[in-house]
Amino acid sequence: MNKNLVRLFSHIDKQFEIEEPETTKEKPSVELKLITDNISETQEFTKENSNELLACLEKFYSLIDEENEKEEERYNDIIDKIKYNNKFDEVLKLLSSKIPVFVLFNNYFKVKPSIHLEHLAQRLEQNLLEDDKFYDYGNLCLLKLLGFSARELASIGSTASPAKNDLDGLSKYRDALDNRTYQLNAASVRLTKEIKDIWNPNPNRPEAEKIRISADGQYLKVVVEDEIGVEIELDQRSEGFQWIVSFFVVFFSEAMDKHKNAILLLDEPGLSLHGLKQRDFRSTISKLAEKNQTIYTTHSPFLVGPDELDIVRVVELKNRKEGTKIHTTISSSDPAGLLPLQEAFGYDLAQSLFSQQRNLILEGLTDYWYLDSVAQMFKSDNIEVLNEKIALVFANSAGKVVYYATILFAHNLKVAALLDSDAAGDQAAQQENLVHTLGNKNILRTKDYCQKVSKPEIEDLLRDTLIIVANEEYGKDVKTIATKQPTRPIIDIFTSEIKDFSKYKLAKAFIRWTRSNKSSDLTTKEIEQFRKLIQQINKVLK
Repeated sequence: MNKNLVRLFSHIDKQFEIEEPETTKEKPSVELKLITDNISETQEFTKENSNELLACLEKFYSLIDEENEKEEERYNDIIDKIKYNNKFDEVLKLLSSKIPVFVLFNNYFKVKPSIHLEHLAQRLEQNLLEDDKFYDYGNLCLLKLLGFSARELASIGSTASPAKNDLDGLSKYRDALDNRTYQLNAASVRLTKEIKDIWNPNPNRPEAEKIRISADGQYLKVVVEDEIGVEIELDQRSEGFQWIVSFFVVFFSEAMDKHKNAILLLDEPGLSLHGLKQRDFRSTISKLAEKNQTIYTTHSPFLVGPDELDIVRVVELKNRKEGTKIHTTISSSDPAGLLPLQEAFGYDLAQSLFSQQRNLILEGLTDYWYLDSVAQMFKSDNIEVLNEKIALVFANSAGKVVYYATILFAHNLKVAALLDSDAAGDQAAQQENLVHTLGNKNILRTKDYCQKVSKPEIEDLLRDTLIIVANEEYGKDVKTIATKQPTRPIIDIFTSEIKDFSKYKLAKAFIRWTRSNKSSDLTTKEIEQFRKLIQQINKVLK
């Protein structure tokens, strides 16, 4: 557009010289230059300078040669662009006026447990807050929530009691103190209610339950009271509880004005809360979103809801050139971007372990297959039915049994464990944590049901049948060797005598065998061993 302006005004200057050769007036381009120089300095067209340029062009329009179609076209093109620019500017201003207020919450805002009112009032009056604007922000929000200024509370705290004969003064003084107490109590009750909804204090533990805000002279105090009435200052509670209190104080105070129709931005909320409290806090965020659109960023899997995947967005910064990307689908070119989602899914999947009140922990998957298959055969023949309410949980190794037992027991579930009597099983059974958690009677050992074999595993409870199954699967009969070595674990014999032997392959073959056979096809000894085992499992998990 600048080139067209230069050419147009060059043409106007020539026409000006033709029409007024003797004039001493300045050329039109001089007036134009004053306007265009101003535009180049601001680097933008505003409504004011656009209108000024438009008026200047219209002023010199009569100097354009009407026979020169090219200059006429140039003039019209410039006028159209100026008018378009003005409309564009109006649209931008309209859109700008529609942009909602964004309110950012971060972890810098903290409510101090004890505030010296006079000192705070002086810092406010002397404007000493600029160096660290976050230092007093939580305290100022608390005062706003209470409906007082720092100076008001400081003045009340420093006011001496009127003389006894000053009845009017005594009345006003008492009213001021009462009004302060009522408002502090109202704020305390409101905060307590909201915080209890999210904090969910455990009645069996001395957890924080009530917030009490009180004024004592020049000090405004925030204390926490548990269920037995013990009070302690806010900063003596956990970091997570302090954050919750500070969050609600700041939120409620700001909600009085600038939160209306605002979009709330929460930057890594609840970092100091432990995982289960973060999951509770997610419901609080949902409540906030009912009145204010809420957007929050997090790396925590506990703040990602499995029922909210439709509103989850993965944000990643792969490199600085491409910048930050927000994916509309649950995908990311960087595996780290999906880690919180994967961890959230893993946690929810793990929670399925806690769906049954009675749980039997087995060492591995093959143990699960053997016990479940025999239990199904016994159920069909009504020999000894395994309680259907008992969940069979395999831990993948003997060493991990103690972890599963501890977690399940912590959820107040009934738990027992079945361990092989090999070296790994012995080591697991002797772990102090496992014995302390389950007790000796709930730790079942295979040696108690297969007494002839030295260090028996669950396969030794099916010794004779598995010899037949192994022969059908691998074409190798080890019956003679097993007969000569009756105390040797059958898995040791299979491993040494059968090439490429696999416990998993054998277990799968046994499952197939049970589909075409009945429990009566097991030996009497095998039936009795499993009958006693299932009977004991039902007993300890009744």
